[in-house]
Amino acid sequence: MLDVSPSITSAAAEPVNHRPAGAVSVRPVGSRAVLAELPGMQEVLALQALLLENPLPGQVDVLAAAKTVLVTAESPADARRIAADFPGLDLASAHQAEGGLVVIDTVYDGEDLAEVARLTGLSEDGVVAAHTGQTWTVAFAGFAPGFGYMVGENTRLEVPRRSSPRTAVPAGSVALAGNYSAVYPRQSPGGWQLIGRTAAGMWDLDRPQPALARPGDRVQYRAVRELVTLGSGSAAAAGGDPTAEGGTTVERSVGEGNVLAAGLRVVSPGLQSLIQDLGRRGYAALGVSAAGALDRGSLRRANRLVGNAAGAAAVEIVAGGLRVQAVGDQVLAVTGATSELTILPASGASSAEHAPHAGPNVGARTVAMATPFALLDGETLELGPPQSGFRNYLGIRGGVAVAAPLGSRSTDTMSGIGPAPLAKGQILPAGVATVSNVVGSPEIQPEYPDTGVTVLDFIPGPRADWFDEAALESLCSQDWLVTPQSNRVGMRLDGTPLKRSRDGELPSEGTVAGAIQMPPAGLPVLFLADHPITGGYPVIGVLVDEHLDLAAQVPIGGRIRFRAVSLPGS
Repeated sequence: MLDVSPSITSAAAEPVNHRPAGAVSVRPVGSRAVLAELPGMQEVLALQALLLENPLPGQVDVLAAAKTVLVTAESPADARRIAADFPGLDLASAHQAEGGLVVIDTVYDGEDLAEVARLTGLSEDGVVAAHTGQTWTVAFAGFAPGFGYMVGENTRLEVPRRSSPRTAVPAGSVALAGNYSAVYPRQSPGGWQLIGRTAAGMWDLDRPQPALARPGDRVQYRAVRELVTLGSGSAAAAGGDPTAEGGTTVERSVGEGNVLAAGLRVVSPGLQSLIQDLGRRGYAALGVSAAGALDRGSLRRANRLVGNAAGAAAVEIVAGGLRVQAVGDQVLAVTGATSELTILPASGASSAEHAPHAGPNVGARTVAMATPFALLDGETLELGPPQSGFRNYLGIRGGVAVAAPLGSRSTDTMSGIGPAPLAKGQILPAGVATVSNVVGSPEIQPEYPDTGVTVLDFIPGPRADWFDEAALESLCSQDWLVTPQSNRVGMRLDGTPLKRSRDGELPSEGTVAGAIQMPPAGLPVLFLADHPITGGYPVIGVLVDEHLDLAAQVPIGGRIRFRAVSLPGS
């Protein structure tokens, strides 16, 4: 028998606009977040506005959705306190600002236009007329930066999501799902029905207000035969290559006033190497997830070893293969996956670039994991493939000094915010993010499972009630295979599919890292740091916070076993 934590029901203390708010159901979302369910959109927006104006103690972020408000907290104790505070909130006192009007030129030639016509009983021209013939209001942001959930004046275009989401929806796609319309700001996975496309830049960090259409704004779609792209803003805002985002290259990142001339030259970036810190919090209302290092403990350990602040930017490496050359003497440390670390002498660095495995490297030496070491000017560090685990973290004394959009140097692969992946020849400048004049002592490396199966603890809910006991037992009694489609957004798992016990669609609601989302096909997706901040598939459970780091070290082809645990303090 699995312990499925029940929801907590309370009554709102005051009416919203002199109407009864009704019962508020509060569901736990893992150990550090709660999901408040409210009667309607008006109450949802009022609660979000109130929490943004007057944050509760321990509140980290707030995200409104169709019928819910997700509140994340600093600690499990803060989350419990926030849930207990909901009954005393006066929703009638919330102030909601009125937005402006945004016109979006659209070519209506989407892949799902004919299907939407069939579902609604309209002709294709009728769908276009219904879409352009009403004013849409951005109710809330979610899924990705610049993705606004827009509510129409009627329900003529209400359609379900696709039964199987696309792995890549083109940037600028105009889409429908449920009662909402939206524009995909950049290429990303998605399950909405595509009816058209636009060149409007929905998200641009070069603007004072990055989102073109913010919550409260009104939107009018205008049918056109062809699109005109205005030459302003970043490539990511226009749906271009996120690696071309302004301010992500080293050349455009230097000059912040705290950058030393020295650093690391990338000889080979390996499979994927990204700059990461502890992420950007507090921007969920703009559709921005926290991102940051997947294995936060390993990032903190690397920084601690070289004497940095805990959240200094470091390099996250997938499956080894990174080679970097010191420009000036550097102090480094490598944590995370257990790997062989080899230092090639300055005289052999250039030859190693062209033939690194042509034979023994004369004068090469090895250094230990989780231990600070010097990499002298011209020497090259090479990371071997992981012997256990999947991700390494390379800390450099002073931190990696690149631009920090929205207050963080982390790369968000879903939104395109932050530095581009490392490239050959790039210089990573060392900053001044130190907190100690000395380096740390060597630390013990975590032991990652060598049996091929990693056990991850989760707290059932918030939508475990969409599944019966047999489905919950099946989730925990089998080993799930991590498929090659996995990435920093989420781990796609393969196994025996689970069946829902409830039909219908779940209105979009906020999600968190560690959420185990269940699409209709019944195969779990375990959200990681770059996850969409809202989703419309039920979440059967959420990993306990301390197991997020462990999940980050499960390789492609590895296996996961889920174990249900009780909510702390219950």
